[in-house]
Amino acid sequence: MLEQLLALAIFVAVFAIAAVRNVNIGIVMFPVACVVGLLIADLALEDVVAGFPLSILVLLVGVTYFFGIAHSNGTIDWLIEASLAKVGDRVALLPTAFFVLTALISAMGAPLGGLVMAPMGMSVAHKRGIDPMLMALAMGCGLSAGAFAPTSLFGIITWGTADSAGIELSPLLLFGVAIAINIVLLVVAHVLFGRGRRRSAGTPELAKAMVARGESLDTYGQSSLNLDNAGGDPDERGPVGRPTGLQSLTLAAMVALVVVVVVMALRDSQPDIGVIGFALGAILAVIDPKAGKAAMSRIDWGSVLLVGGIITYVGVLTAMGVVDLLGEKAADIGAPVLAALMLCAAAGLISAFASTTGMLAAIVPLALPLISEGGIPGWAMICAIGVCASIVDVSPFSTVGATYVATTVDEAERPRMTTLLTRWGLSMVVVGPVALTLTLILPGMAFS
Repeated sequence: MLEQLLALAIFVAVFAIAAVRNVNIGIVMFPVACVVGLLIADLALEDVVAGFPLSILVLLVGVTYFFGIAHSNGTIDWLIEASLAKVGDRVALLPTAFFVLTALISAMGAPLGGLVMAPMGMSVAHKRGIDPMLMALAMGCGLSAGAFAPTSLFGIITWGTADSAGIELSPLLLFGVAIAINIVLLVVAHVLFGRGRRRSAGTPELAKAMVARGESLDTYGQSSLNLDNAGGDPDERGPVGRPTGLQSLTLAAMVALVVVVVVMALRDSQPDIGVIGFALGAILAVIDPKAGKAAMSRIDWGSVLLVGGIITYVGVLTAMGVVDLLGEKAADIGAPVLAALMLCAAAGLISAFASTTGMLAAIVPLALPLISEGGIPGWAMICAIGVCASIVDVSPFSTVGATYVATTVDEAERPRMTTLLTRWGLSMVVVGPVALTLTLILPGMAFS
């Protein structure tokens, strides 16, 4: 018992120290997992290292490399320009358009890739008299929704963890839940901030500084679009040309990837999205070696290391019986729904100030005993934890929220944005768990 508690305390301490010091948690967690495994758990080093999730590594690298090529050859920029051209000067549709665009980009492997829309979205909001809070929430909800696609990081981690534990969870169901919740939040944002003050459509210089955790927007793949004219009057924007041959081929490959994933999921198969991504990326790289080489820098190695280190340590905790111990304690509460509610709230609260990716990798495995001991449907519990950890990301204390504050064009609006995003993000710590418990967990228990 003492050894189990010591190992768990070390896990929490390492997580907290790395988060406070803004160091990749997985890099710190992996060697500590080896030390704890050898000295406390009495495991062989090979057994500890075997806990590194190679399947998730293949998924993340394959998917982010493929979509990295789509960024490098200009396909993503073409999609954005074509989509905004369709919206034209219909101001009321702009927040929804940025919701959809951000969701699409976020679904392409790395959720933070959706931040490429932040400078453009906030510039459009300033020029067209849209409340910047509405635009920030629209993009934040889009990022959260797209992140749970079967091709994106949050979806890969959440679904992959459930699958490895033998929990039946369709990746499309997880994606659908995330989309539904975030659409509801988008509607609420329209109600609260859709009557924003109309401002003069000036053309101030776009804010370039990124203050989120000392990171740059370039980390997520900055767009080469002309942001100064984005969302302006139709006459100010040049016509969107036809995609090049290579871009057309890339679009076809993207459609093929989505179709294969959807068809195989509907047939109760488990598509290896990483392998498919590698295959499609290899074809495009052979055709355009320059784009293939540029895409190498877009592989999300940071997330691979983050998830790998945390899951390796969780594997040590599992071998020591810590996860089973937590499950027994949760069952002792006597009210599994209350335990589930508390777990969702903890996921949201910690994620508001720390890495959502790390939180998912750490807390989803810890929910497995509650599922087996408390009678809560696994699919409902996993979906609830994932969404609760994601919808708080617009908090200005996280990378996403800080980016929206930093890219707000009118500097006088930034204090207001910080205040409102703080209120919204922290309110989601309560609203998210309650709403998902009522709409997913309780109905799931009733019909299971």
